[in-house]
Amino acid sequence: MALTVVGVNHRGAPLDVRERLAYRPSEIGASLDALTELADSRETVLLSTCNRTEVYVVESERDAAPAIWSALSQRLGTDASQYGYVRRDREAAAHLFRVASGMDSMVLGEAQIHGQVREAWEVSRPHSGPVLNRLFQTSLHVAGRVRNETSLSRGAASVSSASVQLARQIFGSLAGKRAMILGAGEMAELALECLAAQGVRAAIVANRTFERATALAAKYSATAMHYEECWTALKDVDVLVCSTAAPRAVVTPAHVEPALAARGDRPLCILDIALPRDVEPAVGELSNVFLYNLDDLQAVVSSNLERRQSDVPTAEALIEVESSRYWEWVAGLAAVPVLSELRARMDAVREAELAEAIRRLGALEPGERAAVEELSRRLMNKFLHEPSVRLRAAAANDRGLGVVDAARYLFGLEAPAESRDTIFIKTEGE
Repeated sequence: MALTVVGVNHRGAPLDVRERLAYRPSEIGASLDALTELADSRETVLLSTCNRTEVYVVESERDAAPAIWSALSQRLGTDASQYGYVRRDREAAAHLFRVASGMDSMVLGEAQIHGQVREAWEVSRPHSGPVLNRLFQTSLHVAGRVRNETSLSRGAASVSSASVQLARQIFGSLAGKRAMILGAGEMAELALECLAAQGVRAAIVANRTFERATALAAKYSATAMHYEECWTALKDVDVLVCSTAAPRAVVTPAHVEPALAARGDRPLCILDIALPRDVEPAVGELSNVFLYNLDDLQAVVSSNLERRQSDVPTAEALIEVESSRYWEWVAGLAAVPVLSELRARMDAVREAELAEAIRRLGALEPGERAAVEELSRRLMNKFLHEPSVRLRAAAANDRGLGVVDAARYLFGLEAPAESRDTIFIKTEGE
C-alpha cells in the first residue's frame, strides 16, 4: 500500500490554471469514478477549493501519479505537472495535516479550509476506505489541535477579510460606504461580516436563489435583491464582492458600463473571490473600476503573516508527531494479514491437538472438558501475544516487509498468491 497526493495550489499555479483545474460540486462523483479507474487506486479523495486541486489515492501495485497528471493535463489543456507536486506516504499525510490546519493556505491559519477538507472527505466517501478515512479524520483532529493549542488562527485573516482590506486601500475608510454581495455562501457571508465591521452603511445581497439571499441579508440588516434586478443598483454601490459558484463569469462589461455613466467620478471596487472567476478581466479595464482577484490578495496576506509566523514551529512539531503516529498505524496494517493467518493456523493446530487429548482422556465431565478447552485457548493466546505485539511494532518502525516475510518463513505461512500483496507498506530504505 502506498499513499500518494498529486496536486496544484496557489504556490505554483497561477489563477487561470487553478480555475481550469477546479472541480464543481456537481462534477465530483463522476470525476472520482474516472480518477479511481484511471489510477487503478483502491481509495480516492478529491479536494478542490479556490486555491488548490488535490487527488489523494491509496495505490494498488503501480504508481498512480502519471495517470492523475494525465487526467489533470487533459482538463487543463497542457501539462499540469509543471505547476504541481507529488507527496508520498509520510509526506502525504503531513501535507494534508498542514492543509487542514490552514498552514498551506494563501492566508496562514485560515479557518475555512477545515470545513472544505471535511466536505471533500464526505463527498468522496463512496471512493474512500479505511486508510484515507483515517487520514482525513486525523487531519481534522490535527487542525483542531493546531487551532486550540496555538494562536495561529486567532485573529487570522480569511480570503474575505483580506479582500476587504484591499477595498480599504482604495477608499481609505469604508465607513458609510455601500456594498453589494453576489452570492450567499460561506465566503460571501464572511465578506459581508467584514464589511459590516468596517462600517459599511448599507449592503445588498443578490443571489440566483432569492430565498438564500433573503436569509443572509436578514442576518446583517441588508437588502435582498433578485439576481436579474441587481445590476441597476450598481450605480449606487462602492464595493462589489463576487463569490458565486457559477461555472463561468457572471459579471461582464455589459453589466457594469451602464452604471458607470451614472456614477460620475466615483470609483467602483470589485472584489472577485470566486473560483472560477465571477468577473471577466475586461471589466477591470473600464474607467474608475478597480478589479481584484484571488492572486491580488498576496500582498495583503504577506503583511498579515509576520504576527502569526512565530506559531508555525509549534504547529509543525505537533503535525510531525501526529503524522508519525498516523503512519505507525498505517505501517502496522502490514502485520494484520500475517497475524490473522498465524492465529487461524495455530487455532487449527490447537483444535486438532485438543480433540486428540480428549480422545485419550476418555469420558470427561462437561466442566472438565470446558476447563481443558479453556486451558488450550489461554495457552495459545499467551504464546501469540508477544509475537503479535512485536510484529506490529516492527512493521510500524520501518522494518516493514522484512519482518513480515521473516514471520511467514518462521511459522510456515505461505499466503495464497492472490492475497500475498493485499497490504504493501513502502518504508524508508526499501
